[in-house]
Amino acid sequence: MTEVLSVLPHRSPFLFVDRVVECVPGVMARGYKQITINEWFFAGHFPDDPIMPGVLMTEAIAQLSAFAASPHEGGARRGMIASVGRTKYAGIVKPGDRLDLYFEIVTQKGAFTKGNGTASVEGKVMVTVEDLIIYTEKGESP
Repeated sequence: MTEVLSVLPHRSPFLFVDRVVECVPGVMARGYKQITINEWFFAGHFPDDPIMPGVLMTEAIAQLSAFAASPHEGGARRGMIASVGRTKYAGIVKPGDRLDLYFEIVTQKGAFTKGNGTASVEGKVMVTVEDLIIYTEKGESP
């Protein structure tokens, strides 16, 4: 978790990456988020049948992209979603699931990183995002 916090400026309750398990800067990253019943969004989505909102799974992929986007030298980088291309939601994520995240860079130009990502549970893809563009700016270390 220390590595994640040293790279991402996000903090609870809006931090959606628990661990990065593989990273090749400039190429790809793999990580995960353990989904617990205590997540803030379950109180309203939906109280009797809690599921993780798809847009938050997309956000988790975007947060993971920060690890692939740069070698993280010279301080943390704050990234923001600039564009989301084709997105397909294909499954439901519930408390107790481990959401496995993957992001692969297609191109990088200046402050913009374009790539594709997935979020899956036990090998079943829940979300596929194509042409996710992230704008990153240098920032102060968190």
